[in-house]
Amino acid sequence: MCGIAGLIRFDNRPVDPIRLQRACSAMRHRGPDDQGVWIDESAGGRAGLAASRLAIFDPTPAGHQPFHRDGRFSLVYNGAIYNYREIRAELSALGQRFETESDTEVLLAICALWGVEGLHRCNGMWAFAFYESQTKSGFLCRDRFGVKPLLYAADASRLAFASEFRALQAITRLDESLDPAVLLRLVQFGWISGGDTLLRGVKRLEPGHFLQFDAQGSSSPQRYYSLPHTAPPEEPHARIHSTLRRVLGDAVVSRRVADVPVGAFLSGGLDSSIVVAHLAQASGRPLRTFSVGYADQRAYDETNFARLVACRFATEHHELIFSTQEVLDEIPRVLDHLGEPFGDSSIVPTALVSRFAGQHVRVALSGDGGDELFAGYWRYLGHGAAAAYARLPRWWRRWILEPVARLAAVDRTSKGANRARQFRKMLTASNTDALSRHLAWSSILAPEASSILGYVPHSLELGFRRAPTADAPTPNGRDPLNEILRFDLQNQLPADMLTKVDLAGMMHSLEVRTPFLDRRVVEFASALPSSLKLDRGIRKRVLIDAYRGLLPDEVLDRPKKGFELPMGEFLRGPLVPLFRDSVTRTTIESIGILHYDAIEAVFADHCARREDHADLLFALLSLCWWQDRRTAPT
Repeated sequence: MCGIAGLIRFDNRPVDPIRLQRACSAMRHRGPDDQGVWIDESAGGRAGLAASRLAIFDPTPAGHQPFHRDGRFSLVYNGAIYNYREIRAELSALGQRFETESDTEVLLAICALWGVEGLHRCNGMWAFAFYESQTKSGFLCRDRFGVKPLLYAADASRLAFASEFRALQAITRLDESLDPAVLLRLVQFGWISGGDTLLRGVKRLEPGHFLQFDAQGSSSPQRYYSLPHTAPPEEPHARIHSTLRRVLGDAVVSRRVADVPVGAFLSGGLDSSIVVAHLAQASGRPLRTFSVGYADQRAYDETNFARLVACRFATEHHELIFSTQEVLDEIPRVLDHLGEPFGDSSIVPTALVSRFAGQHVRVALSGDGGDELFAGYWRYLGHGAAAAYARLPRWWRRWILEPVARLAAVDRTSKGANRARQFRKMLTASNTDALSRHLAWSSILAPEASSILGYVPHSLELGFRRAPTADAPTPNGRDPLNEILRFDLQNQLPADMLTKVDLAGMMHSLEVRTPFLDRRVVEFASALPSSLKLDRGIRKRVLIDAYRGLLPDEVLDRPKKGFELPMGEFLRGPLVPLFRDSVTRTTIESIGILHYDAIEAVFADHCARREDHADLLFALLSLCWWQDRRTAPT
């Protein structure tokens, strides 16, 4: 695991090694073990690579990056190839020779021998740049599902790339003007999907894509992996359950490979408990597990469920309970770390558990991806709930239920108030097609808050790839809810959840691995009919049934909770001064398209519990915090 950067010039100007060194320094948290800068003097200094290394495989100096082979091929690489030893054996049989025990050397050999096609052999996560000195060509590449990030800036004169914004800014001048369309997407969802970033001059290489370059210039990104549409298995449920356990178990066990200590996050939820179960069963010594909780916010604390799982599998369990003040103190540190605004406040507890785990291990496994694969979020239930609601008598809906819902106090601290919040959200798009409903329910910008933009957006889709609706036949007989899950897998998962995990983990030099995003797991889960995932109001039904008897019933049958902060309550109390100091009229007007007076009204509604705008307000806080720091005098 590392931070990588580089610059390829097409205008005959040499690369400045000092700028590459500054990029390394900006990513020191991603790779504190070693740093390296290399300039291709054979090309007149017009190509340079840099890396900050977190040594996971072969932590000796032999694994130093940039990594070179045969005086011709070079690589900078962020990630892990879990089956690299098997591929190494295959390459050795073909006559390839190896001098280290690192997966970096194996990946470089794959690229040199097979090119992009060789990646189909790889089980792992990656973002890398491969360069060949002889032809002055190469390519950038990002893993299938977007676990690892890669930013780039390209024009006729150069191609620059890096793992993080600050490193990219250290390498070359960028067009840092804001893109209003992308800003709208951030305000609507709290995250930015696809190949865009908030800065016009910076792009994001999308999951499953590569970008080629040579001495004359760079091409547009091309896709090398697409999630296949596979027919659902025609097997008894018992066999599906056993296959699911086997595939997930293999994915977990393959992610144990490392030359440093490995542990696991354990929230007490279903997905992390499954990972711990398989990892503990495969470990010859007690597995180290990590949980955090909140002393003053018991409604958000899941440590009792985590203890049940830790006890069941006899793990070496580490638990840390934070006070409200400790959590509040972490928020500015996290906001300072972000290179781009990010609207998901769960990055804060993720950073807390990453810091805690990083004191004991260098690698931690997580359960991320399970919700998108197996229909874990409440909004997946919403399609059926909306249809059931529409069948109620119109007078009952219009004159009783909806007025009561509008008068109810809404927040997330109690079950009833949270149900009222979800009910109101369902009503915002109960009569539209499935994708529009899904996007409306995913949006953090409620209709009553849309005045902050000065107009009501005419479309919530914002250029997303069109998904089939749940109300109409889909192509080739495809499962409508599965198409929505695929949509989230391609959009929200990499833009939100995986961005969060990478930022929070690498903030504390911790490599986080995601077994649910093993290619075999994703393709098997995607082929399952959605009726096995969402059954009579029970989310993740196939996972629950598959692990009945292995995990405690209390974990299998408990209501789902997100790994969240009581951000709504914080924004009604202790975070008010920070919000007001950051979200000012001056800052909002410097951003453009947003209206400060409308934001003030939204904030007042939230504080009075007339609405719950916690997600939107945190996104605005993150945006303004970022804007103030990037425009501050240096």
